[in-house]
Amino acid sequence: MSALLKRREFLLFLAILLLILLVRARFPSFGSPANLAAIFNDSAILIILALGQMAVILTRCVDLSVAANLALTGMATAMLNAALPGIPVGLLLLFAAGMGMALGAFNGILVWKLALPSIVVTLGTMTIYRGSIFLLSGGAWVNAHQMSPAFKAFPREVVLGLPVLSWIAIAVIAVFVLLIGRTGLGRAFHAVGGDEHAAVYTGISVGRTRFWAFTINGGLAGVCGYLWVSRYAVAYTEVAQGFELDVIAACVIGGISIAGGMGTVAGALLGAFFLGAIKNALPVAGISPFWQMAISGAAILLAVAFNARAERRKGRIILKSAQSAAPVIRSSGAAS
Repeated sequence: MSALLKRREFLLFLAILLLILLVRARFPSFGSPANLAAIFNDSAILIILALGQMAVILTRCVDLSVAANLALTGMATAMLNAALPGIPVGLLLLFAAGMGMALGAFNGILVWKLALPSIVVTLGTMTIYRGSIFLLSGGAWVNAHQMSPAFKAFPREVVLGLPVLSWIAIAVIAVFVLLIGRTGLGRAFHAVGGDEHAAVYTGISVGRTRFWAFTINGGLAGVCGYLWVSRYAVAYTEVAQGFELDVIAACVIGGISIAGGMGTVAGALLGAFFLGAIKNALPVAGISPFWQMAISGAAILLAVAFNARAERRKGRIILKSAQSAAPVIRSSGAAS
């Protein structure tokens, strides 16, 4: 039990459970299965983006352009649907994913080939992508009446009791469980973030691994671009403005180390759901949305402090092991 209490994911699960129980004590319907499913659906886009961002952060990088990628891809997809309403939703999803992957790959190429810091690269591309939305649309909105019924209905369609949006999030979670835990690329993400010099010695290309992390993240952002504009039935230049901070916050709260090499799919999932639960709980409790920002910020600071403490503890263990091994090395040298 003590080992379980030391696991970040279990503690975060307890925090979510406590939050639900506290709100449920005053508003009993908040903890109902239907409402929890609604919270998961509201958090679905954040969950998908948090998983993509996790892949990037594991390689000791960060993608600040993810929300701008979402907005640009969403606008392009909405405009394509408005111009050609007969295009099937499946093709629109492929278009969104492909465009998002191209934008993510552009980030990856700059980080890989030019050896530029990811925070500088993605801060620049975030501005480029945001500006491109205005150039593409001329500042005009794509409203609900311009979108085809199938375009708007797809993420809301209910299958086996859950909206398609939730099922897409579940599918992405399942894919990432396999990708991170069962593939060479997933192991490479951890290896590059843990120690890129050691990764090179084992034959892993650091630049190519980071490129694929950015590309995967971009593809998920593209899919979320379509899901966002279709769900809310509007596309405009400020879509998802600042949402990249929520995505990074979900990862940090979920125990994904900014220093790279440490994090789990369960952590990213729980971190995103925790933020989604807060955003749903505070309005129900009548708390100002400004307090919501403060509480989210406090949760980030606590998560960073917890992560830093955990990493220092691991460092002390390694040092202690090295010190205990030192006398053995000296004695063997003297004997020889």
